[in-house]
Amino acid sequence: MPGTPGYGPLAADVLPAGLLPADRQPVIIAARRTPVCPVNGALRTLRAHELLAPVLRSLVAELSLDPGCVADVVVGNAVGGGGNVARLALLEAGFPVTVPGITVDRQCGSGLDAIVLAARLVAAGGSPLYLAGGVESTSTAPLRAHRKDDGGPEFYHRAQFVPAGFGDPDMGVAAETVAEEYGVGRDRQDAFALASHRKALAAVSGGRFSDEIVPLATAAGAVSTDGGPRAGLNPAIMARFPAAFVPGGTVTAGNSCFDADAASAVVITSLELARQLGVHDGLLVRGTSTAGVAPQVLGIGAAPAAREVLAGAGVSAGEVDLVEFNEAFASQTLACLDQLGIDAGRVNLDGGALALGHAYGASGAVLVTRLLAQARRAGVPGTLGLAMISMAGGMGTAALLEYCVPSQA
Repeated sequence: MPGTPGYGPLAADVLPAGLLPADRQPVIIAARRTPVCPVNGALRTLRAHELLAPVLRSLVAELSLDPGCVADVVVGNAVGGGGNVARLALLEAGFPVTVPGITVDRQCGSGLDAIVLAARLVAAGGSPLYLAGGVESTSTAPLRAHRKDDGGPEFYHRAQFVPAGFGDPDMGVAAETVAEEYGVGRDRQDAFALASHRKALAAVSGGRFSDEIVPLATAAGAVSTDGGPRAGLNPAIMARFPAAFVPGGTVTAGNSCFDADAASAVVITSLELARQLGVHDGLLVRGTSTAGVAPQVLGIGAAPAAREVLAGAGVSAGEVDLVEFNEAFASQTLACLDQLGIDAGRVNLDGGALALGHAYGASGAVLVTRLLAQARRAGVPGTLGLAMISMAGGMGTAALLEYCVPSQA
């Protein structure tokens, strides 16, 4: 909030809260994802469009939709090779050439922001059927280079996110800054990360991911399970990890996410069309917000975005039933939750990116897929879900969603 260290003015970037007329009220009626697998792991041979295309096919098949009726495919991607992966993937999926696609880049927030953009297109009126989500193949991401004065390449690891005067901190260094400035100690970070693995393992054991995962075919065989959760972790092992980014720091490989490959997408339409399609349930998009913060504490960006969207809907954090937050680092996740007054035990009920991995452009869409699955398990109309993600450059996006039965909404 203004006047709070680390926060700048909130962006006036909010979908109107409350229900819109049925022909313009966005509702998510299906959501799927691939397995999330570590970089250079089980999905290492699949390029981004090959990860995403099966998800798109699965979504239209689930609802018996004519792909030709899709107004647009909106896809987030952060480290791909350009060339509009949305269009490439939809054609790979067998959609008609008449279906357009657009690729957006807000780094880690790309997948959630793609869904937000599609929601705003529905709210604006016009053709109301969209597929939206995100994809990242970190394993096949292209090498990147600047052109030197002599014309030769100067390779670099990541893009510049802010001007040099801001310091343009690396993600891990920024996570350390957040840990220090917001008082998130090593023990809390390790305990939160360990809990994420244990929750993810319990979810796998209970089959809670089965209905949302689209298996992928690779040369080595079908991949149908997430590759990240580790059963062998315990507090003693977590304590042995050394500081990973700043000497003597508290952020380690154990309480940080790992890079991953994945794709995730949703079908988003108007409440009116959802009723016409006869879908059983979905997630009303009650509000969305994007905010900016100081780049040095970039991981805190989700907190003001969430605060803004909750305030716009007249909802307190305590009234939210389900919370999915992208766990890039335990330090920034806990700092954001502390700022919002949300108990960490209520977040990411089936584990998060600390256990499953962070597939940059896909991660925000995975949050929404998880919320729909969790809301369906609860089966209570009116259940509120909050998706939140912080991102490079000092930003955050949040979306407030409400489980509904379209015929009754």
